[in-house]
Amino acid sequence: MIRSSCAMVAVLVTVGLLPMLAMASDADPLQDFCVAISPSDKVVINGQPCKPPAEVTYKDFWSPALTKLGNTNNAEMSNVTPAFVEQFPGLNTLGVGATRIDYAKGGINSPHSHPRSTEILLVARGELYVGFVDTTNKLFAVTMREGELFVIPRGLVHFQLNVGKGPAMAFGFFNSQNPGRVQIAPGLFTPDIKAEVLEKGFRIDGKTVDNIQKQFRKS
Repeated sequence: MIRSSCAMVAVLVTVGLLPMLAMASDADPLQDFCVAISPSDKVVINGQPCKPPAEVTYKDFWSPALTKLGNTNNAEMSNVTPAFVEQFPGLNTLGVGATRIDYAKGGINSPHSHPRSTEILLVARGELYVGFVDTTNKLFAVTMREGELFVIPRGLVHFQLNVGKGPAMAFGFFNSQNPGRVQIAPGLFTPDIKAEVLEKGFRIDGKTVDNIQKQFRKS
């Protein structure tokens, strides 16, 4: 009887947790909106505090953040312009965000991941070679043209390369107001990680590690 009761409790707890375990985006809001205001330096919260509703206007829900061409004069020859909660406070608690990516000819948005969000990429101009790698190291990649969409599952490493004859532009859309961005190469070769870890992890020698570290640390 006791075992039967315990089993029933376990089933009920599991069923109750399933919606939480399946959640793949920011938590649902409990009010119409919560326009972000900067928190105190002494307060750390998972999100942003709300602006008083009486002070909210239409301007809080409008943003020109993605209207300008990004500066592609850099090593990657690309530029990612974000429209997340820090740049667009009206997104707070709504579970969405966006980016504009500009690419010079041959430009790359190098391998990276978003730990808190799935991404939908829309090509607005040019041709891009786009792909991601799953947890079995299988590659899913395609050459995309204007108007085409590609979805990148949450947390997986992905990239874009401009393979067209001129500049390109794309927009990324996220189911998070703050998806995060983990850059693979800079994330490993910029910090002072013990060289032996990188040598064994990438199957390269110490001299190669030093050369790669110098490239990322000087940029």
